[in-house]
Amino acid sequence: MNDDSEVVHTQADASTAATSPAGPSPTQSLLRRIFIGRSGLRAGWRLAIFLLIVFALGSGLRLVARILHLPTGGGNITALTPLGVVASAGTGFLLTAVAAWIMSKIEGRKFGQYGLPASQAFRKDLWVGMLWGFLATSGTVLMIFVLHGVRITRGPVHGQALLASAAAWGLAFLFVGFNEEFGFRGYIQYTLTTGIGFWPSAILISGLFGLAHAQNSGENVFGELSVVLFGLLFCLFLRRRGSLWWAVGFHLGYDWTETFFWGAPDSGLLPTQNFLSSTFAGPKWLTGGPVGPEASMFTPICLLIVAILFSLVYRENLYRTGTPAASR
Repeated sequence: MNDDSEVVHTQADASTAATSPAGPSPTQSLLRRIFIGRSGLRAGWRLAIFLLIVFALGSGLRLVARILHLPTGGGNITALTPLGVVASAGTGFLLTAVAAWIMSKIEGRKFGQYGLPASQAFRKDLWVGMLWGFLATSGTVLMIFVLHGVRITRGPVHGQALLASAAAWGLAFLFVGFNEEFGFRGYIQYTLTTGIGFWPSAILISGLFGLAHAQNSGENVFGELSVVLFGLLFCLFLRRRGSLWWAVGFHLGYDWTETFFWGAPDSGLLPTQNFLSSTFAGPKWLTGGPVGPEASMFTPICLLIVAILFSLVYRENLYRTGTPAASR
């Protein structure tokens, strides 16, 4: 009986071994480690897909524009107009927002997780951020004024046209805020954070943000430093407030005040339809030269002051990156 039983068990074991699925091959295991992490597809590959979608959408949009004989931008732009800013920034935001929406469906996440939750739209954070942006720009211009680096006169717009111009510039720079904040610190910041952490991502993105502005005409070392500090400051806003609405408000308030209110050059471009006109004269370290007050030595100082005050007012880190719904 025992011998027969052993024979039966041996045959059964052999049959089980023959029919049981084989484990993954070394090649399959390697590929899985390359592409798949703890939360699904790795951050780098998700980011690559996102950028490919943005590129494809942009190429399609340019093709349609050529077929319809619509302007596609480019050329030597020397002046800012509200309509031109809305067209440029609005198109950029549309491309990244649609690409992020597509990725949200692929990843099983809500679109609002990428920095612009609808529940916080146009609420307190946006308006408070706008006020801080107004004060930050004005602080820089007034420092230059005290050192006799700028002459401020009345601008070309008066009466009822002034209100219309203020609103038009407000809408224009709202799109700028959406475009640059969501473009750099929306899906990209969220995805990189899941891969390498928040501040390593913030430093990398702020460096890219600086490179994107490095082509400004007449840029100097203070201007380049300011752009990187702007990027890090916007990341701080995102980290502490948990969304991009405060950063969008600050961006809107800063650019609106610089361009419409003070009538100063913005990233080397001259304003139109402005309330005041600021004529700068003096060394570049003081006035920022043709770039405008963003390249003044006082801009990094003001940004550091804003960062310190903001950190004292908003102490809690509210930014979160969750797992996709399919992984919960």
